[in-house]
Amino acid sequence: MDRTQKREFVASLAGVFAQTSMVVVTQNTGLTVAEVTELRRRMRAAGATFRVAKNRLATLALDGTPFVGLKPLLKGPTALAWSADPVAVAKTAIDFARTNDRLVVIGGALGPRTLDAQGVKALAELPSLDELRARLVGMIATPATRIAGVLQAPAGQLARVLGAYARASGGGGDGADGETPAQAA
Repeated sequence: MDRTQKREFVASLAGVFAQTSMVVVTQNTGLTVAEVTELRRRMRAAGATFRVAKNRLATLALDGTPFVGLKPLLKGPTALAWSADPVAVAKTAIDFARTNDRLVVIGGALGPRTLDAQGVKALAELPSLDELRARLVGMIATPATRIAGVLQAPAGQLARVLGAYARASGGGGDGADGETPAQAA
């Protein structure tokens, strides 16, 4: 890379850091090209990006962003993963690290808050944004069905009371079953 390419890379990475909410720092010692390709495919499917960056250039890109606390983590062969959905990137990185011991999650940052590896792991255990949306829709829909059931119940009770009065007074029954109209309700 020449100087202009390095400047462009730092500027683009700084732009990414300004627009994202979560950055995960990993060590990727010994990953094969196929494994890195698989990791990138999984990240892309989760709406995240995974990129190997030179530590010095990444450190320059971190200046002036909320992720400045990541600078001490950038030592050795590191790679960065980021996403607007903080749970998706953490979950994808942790899941891949569980199946491949050559990828180690060092830490990350959620906005200005720097996380260690355990913090990223705890974040990965939370439900994703899509799961939360589905739960919210389910919670909103459930009361509507309950309201419909509650609204139908008084009409059913009224019909049973009217039916009992009809049986008691109209010859459909003489009340011999021992049930008064009030007890039928």
